Amino acid sequence: MKWMPLTLKTFRLSLFAVITATAVSGCGFQLRGTSPVPAALQPLAIDCPNSLPARFCESVREQLSLGGIKLEPTETADYVLTLRDYNQDRRASAITAQASAAEYVLRHSVTIELHSANKVPLIAATDLTASETYRYDETNVLAKQREEEELQQQLGDRLAQQVIFRLVPMTQERIDAALEAHSADQKPSESP
Repeated sequence: MKWMPLTLKTFRLSLFAVITATAVSGCGFQLRGTSPVPAALQPLAIDCPNSLPARFCESVREQLSLGGIKLEPTETADYVLTLRDYNQDRRASAITAQASAAEYVLRHSVTIELHSANKVPLIAATDLTASETYRYDETNVLAKQREEEELQQQLGDRLAQQVIFRLVPMTQERIDAALEAHSADQKPSESP
């Protein structure tokens, strides 16, 4: 077998492949459809009242389902993710010389809680927020309204992703530790 030296082109391609593989594996890349949520949180119920936007609730459910998380009704699930207090806010952040809005900040927020079926808190009430800034042009109102609607949808999707990422640390060990700590707190202290 004859040994052939690497050409400069082959070396560059190999180096590029190694760097790309390292960058992709180190940046938290995940295949689409995989969930970072541990299987320990199964079966999971989502308590998303009608007062919250249906698109947001559906986005959370869809991301969990795509990741293989089994969703069940609240009555039969081992864990319940409660979503509440969804707020949408739009504020002017810059004004023109004519005192009209030149830039707006859109902000969405939601409160999440996670507890076991027997109401042991695993994630205390936590507020999550997502915001985006966009420029407003009075001469192009319809296009800016469409842009705002798209940003509102994107913010809801980003907020749904934040909900998913808050569930990531909930491994079986962490859940067991929280349940043990809760049961230790519930035991009456013994007097000497």
